[in-house]
Amino acid sequence: MTSYKVLDVNDDLPIRTKGEVHSGKVRSVYWLTDEDSARLIKDKGYQVPTGTELAIMVISDRISAFDCIWQGENGLNGVPGKGIALNSVAAHWFKLFDKAGLAGNHIVDIPHPYVWIVRKASTVKVEAIARQYITGSMWRDYAKGIRNFCGIDLPEGLKANQKLDNVLITPSTKGIIKGVADIPPVDDVNITRANITNNLDVFNFKSVDDVTKYEKLLVEGFKLISDELAKLGQIFVDTKFEFGYVEDLNGAQQLIYIDEVGTPDSSRIWDEAAYKNGKIVENSKEGFRQLLINNVPESDVLLNKDRMAEREQLAKDYILPESVMLEVSDTYVGIASKIIGKEIIIPNDPRQEVIAILDADYGLIVK
Repeated sequence: MTSYKVLDVNDDLPIRTKGEVHSGKVRSVYWLTDEDSARLIKDKGYQVPTGTELAIMVISDRISAFDCIWQGENGLNGVPGKGIALNSVAAHWFKLFDKAGLAGNHIVDIPHPYVWIVRKASTVKVEAIARQYITGSMWRDYAKGIRNFCGIDLPEGLKANQKLDNVLITPSTKGIIKGVADIPPVDDVNITRANITNNLDVFNFKSVDDVTKYEKLLVEGFKLISDELAKLGQIFVDTKFEFGYVEDLNGAQQLIYIDEVGTPDSSRIWDEAAYKNGKIVENSKEGFRQLLINNVPESDVLLNKDRMAEREQLAKDYILPESVMLEVSDTYVGIASKIIGKEIIIPNDPRQEVIAILDADYGLIVK
């Protein structure tokens, strides 16, 4: 398997763009020139208003955890097949959301398993988090005596990994929110519904009704994925969705799903048979997080936000065995193949394949 080339660097492809390439932890976004956007909308018949800005979104095989990127030995600086697994799963759920009449999403085309063509959305500044079980950071806080989460009171006597009576919505900030008295100006802090409804503009919501709508779309999307995973003997534990606004063909503003949904990166997924036997078997990135916690010299560096500088240094210096990267690959590719109902094929050279397709079929490669 080590003969595979991972797509670890994804922000230097020779795609014709306007402006800088935006590179996130896992995805890179190439905003197309206005001419290329207009040409593709016309030639490919995309159902978006003329004048819509399009971007090429390329996923990588890099693996991030605890806000850092991790590397493997022998130059394996990514997890084989991880990018394709995430894209395939998210696209699968988006399709089912469409079928169920929930809301649209930002993908207009999928030229290659590593690539989406997406439309520009005005992003809501909320990480929409839903939880059906008490685990992870929520359990750690509960065990310390905290009972109020994002304005919701939890009862006494809950046990680790217990199923909750209802799906809980526990939002956090997306990016840094400034100028709101009870929200510290740091990324990813827990907020309440009242924080959002009292500061609609700050969070980029158009109305209180849209706050209710995002909650409905979050819970209904969660339930759909949960029901589908149950058929596969898997438990949907918790997840994070993101939302944004786009214009429909009539020029009306629509709230849609953006980013990715229901993937092993943005969700916890447990094996149901193991759970019934009192064991937790992770089919998501949480397994990789636990592996790091158990193997780094001092786990507090990973868990303590005040030690971020040490954590970044650790991630630079810490080289994971190739066997670990391949084990993580098996988890991602395995769960994704189950979800989409067919085997995920890992390309030999994803980078060259992506360039070839974007050149031949889309005319977007700079010679």
